Amino acid sequence: MSKQSWNIYLSGEIHSDWRERIVEGASAAGLPVNFSAPITDHEASDMCGVRILGDEQDTFWRDRKGASINAIRTSSLISGADAVVVRFGPKYKQWNAAFDAGYAAALNKPLITLHDEDHDHALKEVDAAANATARTPDQVVEVLRYVMAE
Repeated sequence: MSKQSWNIYLSGEIHSDWRERIVEGASAAGLPVNFSAPITDHEASDMCGVRILGDEQDTFWRDRKGASINAIRTSSLISGADAVVVRFGPKYKQWNAAFDAGYAAALNKPLITLHDEDHDHALKEVDAAANATARTPDQVVEVLRYVMAE
């Protein structure tokens, strides 16, 4: 196992336990990793701008304030990551996840996408930029185990 500690950013869908499954799998495998992620409390993420900087009547500006504050965390953690995992879930359009994948690709960060086959066509360009496309959190853990092996 590599002695280097890896920083892995887990981006994307917030409505399932995929992050926990990857963290638990990596821990069980003894991988030398540190995980980070966006704020996954949907309400806190959406409303941070107006809660911190003041109310907005127009939802565009409310969302803009929140997105700008969240971008401080996201851009910093992706920039410092050794690899980025982006999960596209089945229920909602995750435009932010697609943006994070593109940002990681633009920074030449190793990228693993995680999604069901139902999204293959819609994500073909994102997957083409990825180093691996996984279907399950267990596959992500196996990719990490492989690349961290000595």
